[in-house]
Amino acid sequence: MERGTFQLMKSVNKSTILNKIRLSEPISRAEIAKETGITPPTVSSIVKELMAENLVEKSILGESKGGRKPTMLLLKRSGHYVIGIDAGSNKIRGIASDLVGTILAETEIEIQPHISKEIFLESLKKVVRTIFMGIEEKDTILGIGVAMHGVVDIASGVSLYSSNSGLRDVPIKEELEKEFNVLVMVENNSRAMALGEYWFKDHDEAESFVTINIGRGVGSGIVDKGRLCYGAQDIAGEIGHMVIDFHGKVCSCGNKGCLETLITGDAIVQRAKEQIEEAPDDLAAEAIYAYATEGKKDYLKVLEETGYLIGIGVVNLIHLLNPDKIVLGGGVMNSEEFLMPVIRNTIQKRALTEKARMYTKIEVSTLKEDATILGAAALLLAELF
Repeated sequence: MERGTFQLMKSVNKSTILNKIRLSEPISRAEIAKETGITPPTVSSIVKELMAENLVEKSILGESKGGRKPTMLLLKRSGHYVIGIDAGSNKIRGIASDLVGTILAETEIEIQPHISKEIFLESLKKVVRTIFMGIEEKDTILGIGVAMHGVVDIASGVSLYSSNSGLRDVPIKEELEKEFNVLVMVENNSRAMALGEYWFKDHDEAESFVTINIGRGVGSGIVDKGRLCYGAQDIAGEIGHMVIDFHGKVCSCGNKGCLETLITGDAIVQRAKEQIEEAPDDLAAEAIYAYATEGKKDYLKVLEETGYLIGIGVVNLIHLLNPDKIVLGGGVMNSEEFLMPVIRNTIQKRALTEKARMYTKIEVSTLKEDATILGAAALLLAELF
């Protein structure tokens, strides 16, 4: 769908009605009018437009309250699609999804460490082309959302810097819009993960909501009243570069003792090698988890120490933002059975007040590796809704 057409679909009332259908489907026109305050004739007119645009469809009839049974409405599962891209430091994954986050097609390619800007962009385009080829009616594609590791300039869609890959000043939005002629939105991967969790899981009860993404790097996304928070210079949520140990190891950002130097998969492997004399040279994070499940105490100790360090970071986050809920994700959290008891215990011991200890909800993502890429797709949906 061309960029101008996408903007024409938007209006305050249309977005309000679409969002009400998304959150409450199936729902009748009368219920929409009552719950949004929009007049019934306006609701009927806009619903007619939304159905003509293949965004909304009729469902089963609702219960009668004395007259005819009302027609129930829900989002149309086919008719419009969004493309989500998770551009990591070692692979690029792409999906096509419908308006409710059902993944309909996907592909991925591996990329080399310290890739050049040109090869990275061509790899990105290759993934998008593959997804595009699987969608017959190209005008049903609302746009492309890209979740990029590192620091992103949201307005320009430029990837400013990634410590893991070394990429700088990559014009993602400009290059993709030029080739595919659809709206492109680019976001930091941890913030995209937060949007994916908020959009497609049941977190509506949390006004303030934070995700922490712990994998090859560490970042977080902050959602307040349904909107992502960016900060004055777009770096809100860079929890991985919170300094925990002034005398610690040098981080990829150049500072010493960042949280990222202590709790990433690579950091856990390095600590295991330092502490366990018989640790193999080719030790991987997955093996540490496997050894812990076998009851090997040295490896269990490494994971418990990691849980404590994550817990320290979470406590700092609680004291800084005091969110209703924190969701942990990323590859490191595949070891949640060993990490979560220690994380929760650390919060109980160190959080400042009893209310913070009792009422801050903390859980592990159930979307797992799909959270970030669905969040990339949701960048377009958030604009539409």
